[in-house]
Amino acid sequence: MIIKRKLIFLTIIFSSLFFLNLNAQNTTYFIDFKKVLNESKAGAEAQEVLKKKLETETKKFQKQESELRKQEQEIISQKKMLTNDEFKKKVEALRKKVADLRKKKQQTFTNISKTRSESKQRLLKAVKPIIRKYMEENQIKIVLDKGAVLLGESKLEITSQIIDILNKELKSLNIK
Repeated sequence: MIIKRKLIFLTIIFSSLFFLNLNAQNTTYFIDFKKVLNESKAGAEAQEVLKKKLETETKKFQKQESELRKQEQEIISQKKMLTNDEFKKKVEALRKKVADLRKKKQQTFTNISKTRSESKQRLLKAVKPIIRKYMEENQIKIVLDKGAVLLGESKLEITSQIIDILNKELKSLNIK
């Protein structure tokens, strides 16, 4: 009698596991958000605009720094011809220009960084409804960031599908 109960119990357990395994559909996928940010049309365009802006500003500041170095050399060469007070005034004026340039440079780079961060947030905000719709259409329960996945089959990655949909729905972030 005890053996019969154990046999029935084991049969129920194994058949339950078998049916669960048949009905279990892989509902966990992953996406590479870095790739979405860098390779989608809107993300790539934003990256390019910000890169050009950074290069332009860097060149502008390098030119201004070069001019300040020339002024410094001029002041040094005039040291013997100037009175001590005149020399101190010129040095102080140059220091003020240098400090102002550093402040402008820091502010400009902070603004570029802020714009980059805001653009990233806008793109992620645009991607979320796309992912949600894709999840509903494909009966996906969980989408993880690829950075959080230790190992996974490549067929579970949905990055390229999301990029394709995003490229159709969002052409640009309109960064100026």
